[in-house]
Amino acid sequence: MSKYSSEKYPLQEETKTIIGIGYDVYRNLGRGFLEIVYKDAIEYELRRKDIFYKREKEYTITYKDIILPHKYFADFVILNDIILEVKAQAGIAEKHYLQTINYLKVSGCKVALILNFGEDTLKIKRVVL
Repeated sequence: MSKYSSEKYPLQEETKTIIGIGYDVYRNLGRGFLEIVYKDAIEYELRRKDIFYKREKEYTITYKDIILPHKYFADFVILNDIILEVKAQAGIAEKHYLQTINYLKVSGCKVALILNFGEDTLKIKRVVL
């Protein structure tokens, strides 16, 4: 089995499209903007390409028999299966990686991408549970 098989990296074609959008946004805007600017540009590209998404998707956390008052808000959920987190800082911090794992757990999504626009090149982290 190849180390790049679909079992190891689910939704490869879909995530490739999202990464392509990230590169297009980075080529056009570069670094230095706030996260919200990159999110707005990504949303524009998703709409333009007619890709189904939800922005700031809310997730609740169930603990035993209750729903906890704190909620998670994923930057984007694309095609109901892919979490997209957008960052604009130096490096992808461990806390953002762990936060993304939690998004996968509460959402049931198969894969997440963290796109970081805060460096000399677009940095990408794929997260699969």
